[in-house]
Amino acid sequence: MFKTKEFFAVYSLGAAGYSLLELLWRDFTHWTMALAGGTCFWLIYRAGDRFSAYPLWKRCCIGCGIITGVEFLVGCVVNLLLGLRVWDYSRQPFHLLGQVCPLYSALWFLLCAPLFPLARLLRRAFGGR
Repeated sequence: MFKTKEFFAVYSLGAAGYSLLELLWRDFTHWTMALAGGTCFWLIYRAGDRFSAYPLWKRCCIGCGIITGVEFLVGCVVNLLLGLRVWDYSRQPFHLLGQVCPLYSALWFLLCAPLFPLARLLRRAFGGR
């Protein structure tokens, strides 16, 4: 069972981090990306606990899948359903409906390398293992 304070701290860190990453990469962001980032980091935080015995590269594969999956779902709603055009990967090779592509999935894999150790530090700070 998670604690509310823990959830909001982890979620907020993910939301802020994802937004900052977008600002550094694209010079702009959208409020929906903060929601996606918070969700991604919370799921990575939880996966890090569940899969703590896995080597880092396997956890990075899991994290890559989490981020790519969240991006796809958010993209389908925000970009395709609501038409907000927050991002469009349709010019990237092997994209899926213009919402995800292998290039960014590979970048998410690399991003997970520091995220899992950060999640472990946060878990310890909140009294976890």
